[in-house]
Amino acid sequence: MAERELLLEIGCEEIPARFVGEAAKQLKERVESWLRENRIDYRTSHTYATPRRLALRVEGVAERQRDVREEVRGPAKRIALKEDGSWSPAAVGFARKQGVSLDDLYFGEHKGEEYLFARKVMKGKATGECLQEGLPGVLSSIHLPGAMRWGSGRTRFIRPVRWLVCLFGRETVPFSWAGVTAGNRTRGHRFLGEEVELSSPEEYLETLRKQWVIADVEERRQRILDQLRRLEEEKGWRIPVDEGLLEEVTHLVEYPTVLAGSFDEKFLELPPAVLITTMREHQRYFPVTAADGSLLPHFVTVRNGDDVALDVVARGNQKVLRARLADARFFYEEDLKLSIDEAVSRLDQIVFHEKLGSIGDKVRRVRTLALSIADWLGLDEETVRKIDRAARICKFDLSTQMVYEFPELEGVMGEEYARRAGEDPEVSRAVFEHHLPRHAGDELPASVVGTVLALADKIDAQAAFLGIGIQPSGSQDPYGLRRRAAGLIQILLHRDWPSVTLNRLWDHALELLREKGLVTQPAEEVKKRLEEFFALRLRTVLQEAEIRHDVIDAVLAAGVGDPRLAVDKARFLMERVKEEDAFKPVVEAFNRTANLGRKGDPNRGVDPSLMEEEAERLLWNAYRQAADRFEAALSRRDVAGMYQALAEMAPTIHRFFDEVFVMAEDEAVRANRLALLRRLTDLVRRFAHFDRLAG
Repeated sequence: MAERELLLEIGCEEIPARFVGEAAKQLKERVESWLRENRIDYRTSHTYATPRRLALRVEGVAERQRDVREEVRGPAKRIALKEDGSWSPAAVGFARKQGVSLDDLYFGEHKGEEYLFARKVMKGKATGECLQEGLPGVLSSIHLPGAMRWGSGRTRFIRPVRWLVCLFGRETVPFSWAGVTAGNRTRGHRFLGEEVELSSPEEYLETLRKQWVIADVEERRQRILDQLRRLEEEKGWRIPVDEGLLEEVTHLVEYPTVLAGSFDEKFLELPPAVLITTMREHQRYFPVTAADGSLLPHFVTVRNGDDVALDVVARGNQKVLRARLADARFFYEEDLKLSIDEAVSRLDQIVFHEKLGSIGDKVRRVRTLALSIADWLGLDEETVRKIDRAARICKFDLSTQMVYEFPELEGVMGEEYARRAGEDPEVSRAVFEHHLPRHAGDELPASVVGTVLALADKIDAQAAFLGIGIQPSGSQDPYGLRRRAAGLIQILLHRDWPSVTLNRLWDHALELLREKGLVTQPAEEVKKRLEEFFALRLRTVLQEAEIRHDVIDAVLAAGVGDPRLAVDKARFLMERVKEEDAFKPVVEAFNRTANLGRKGDPNRGVDPSLMEEEAERLLWNAYRQAADRFEAALSRRDVAGMYQALAEMAPTIHRFFDEVFVMAEDEAVRANRLALLRRLTDLVRRFAHFDRLAG
């Protein structure tokens, strides 16, 4: 079948950099999905994106939809034929309805009886016609945060749409969407380019390049990197490249040109974090360092345009940065006049959440939790003293002007100010470390003091927000609960402190919240939500460790209160499932037990005097021995020992089912046997729900 290239471009007002990548991804996914659904074959596709455009070029697009061959069943043969063998009115009506001739009808068997069938061929339509009909719906299916309406139209998009291009080969597909009709004219750089005509998709990139637009995101990114490296060589600098900043800058410009500027050396007296944050987060500048990593009084930025009058552009950027740094220096100097204790006292005037009190209230809860964790760990008196002090002051920098102006510096400035105030180095460091990890791949708190404080802070937030019915939904997570939960699990897995489990942490956190009357939801319901919430985070950890999905299900169903134990059990079972001959009889024994065990009364005791068969007495003894050995292994967190204690019951379980009729006529005997199986099932399921494992 003949093929062509398809080019689709949405031209609009500047899209915020943080949405460009997602918008291009959705465009690709929606169009490809539509092509597949509409039986239009294609080979591959490429996305292009700048602040003012989203584009997709699809190669090898078939000129027509694939034909569809369909077999339709009609009336039974006895109804389709008259007594003389001619077609009945039912058969004639069936042929007419299906749009086929009587000669195209045939008989075939269905469920033991012959029926009349018609074979239909639905011819595919021309791709250009399909595109014109379908693309408006495809583009309307792109959903991004902050979508808006403009003018009198009803269409919603991330920014107002100004032009559309749709070329199928050299043919223009004039569909209408968002008040604009697609044509073959695109626009270059807002100030350096002009409107130009495209004759085919193949010339798209080069045509735009001549109009000062680099539409390929990766090419634009590489141009920035190449220019940064050349500048390093020319100046003898080091320009650390933050990947997040590089991606943002790439999506901020259409034609990147790197330039350098300078600032007064007196600003180097500020903490490096302040300078870097001011440049990177607020001005989108790359900081410059010497070979030893020390900051230099220079910055690098990326202009959206050519290299004309770069000195003028640099002076403008220097002026803006100078004002920013002057503000930062003022905040810093004023903050140093504030004592830590005074800053802590101000936390009572800062709202944490309207239903959860002030930041001061939160700090007091965190301190209580931290001291409890220290007690569980049996830490020495000096370490406990440091934890106590660090907990008291851990949020004090929220009272400072610097953190109010630059929220990204929370914790960073806390450590700096605490150090400058003469606090113990470990205490100062813990003020920063208790925020860790701040994102995926971030460092974990290194000190015991910082780790204990991080656990206390994170579990308080989880319990507090879920306790009042707030938890993330969809992509919305305004309080960072997913991030906090993932960080808490990472810390527990890294530290492997047997006495500090999720169960123990959230029980204590909920108790403190209940004492203050802050939990508005039933305690058991909150705990269930906490378990489900953390199970999702732990599932991600296990998936990244390449654990089979059914093994993950089996382990997580047993509980997530001890993340380290759950991970160890999952890894252990991954090894066991490979030993099919030895593992299968054990799993079958556990599953046979669970099938009837769930019918047993969980509150009923087991009465040995009601046991009539030797096999059930043997199983009762095997259960008691297994339970003792399981508990001993659990106290050592010996996963292999826990499993072995359970697995050795398998032969006795199989004998029990071979020799004992569980559902005995005597009600007391029957209930006793079910209670025994319930006890055994409950014990096994403390390790894993083996019935979740795939055959």
